[in-house]
Amino acid sequence: MLVKDNLAGITREIDAACKRVNRSADEITLIAVTKYVTIERAKEAVEAGINNLGENREEGLLAKYEAFQEQPNWHFIGSLQTRKVKGIINHVDYIHSLDRLSLAKEIHKRATKVIKCFIQVNVSGEASKHGLNPNEVLDFIKQLEEYENIQVVGLMTMAPLMEDKEILRSCFKELKNLQTKVQELALSFAPCTELSMGMSNDYGIAIEEGATMIRIGTALVGNEE
Repeated sequence: MLVKDNLAGITREIDAACKRVNRSADEITLIAVTKYVTIERAKEAVEAGINNLGENREEGLLAKYEAFQEQPNWHFIGSLQTRKVKGIINHVDYIHSLDRLSLAKEIHKRATKVIKCFIQVNVSGEASKHGLNPNEVLDFIKQLEEYENIQVVGLMTMAPLMEDKEILRSCFKELKNLQTKVQELALSFAPCTELSMGMSNDYGIAIEEGATMIRIGTALVGNEE
């Protein structure tokens, strides 16, 4: 199926979710997760009108980056190894997986511009997922003040891959509550205005609970691996 056709359906779902909670669809940024598709499919997404692409591997990001003359906004999603920072840092606009000081130090050291970062939070507590425990987030963010090349624009989480909507909703609610606590700190380097949450199977619920960025792969661009 063409990306533009998938996009039309997703746009309708975004509009419907926003209407249910009196939000504007303009508040939602759609990130096409292109990590499992070809360069051609990524280009198709941009041609369909999507200007935010998400990758989780250095090799995939750089290959696609080099294929574009006019660059979309690049989001690094998924766990980022400290040793991989040097290769990707000046090709990305957002990093969605900051979760430790060693990574913050490397981002600050290597970046030639301010990098917009999301703190990854393991709200579900699943051992298979990366991210900070919610109780660690506020103290962690306070420690980032000295790293001038990092701006904490928001929080990110991945909900469990399941059908139980109430569990999914509770995860998103917890991240929203945590965002409020960060904003109450009124830190200039951590405005925390964004929430990166919601994927192909749960983005409607995430929007209802306050998501501002949703990361959609399979439902939008497919899965070619």
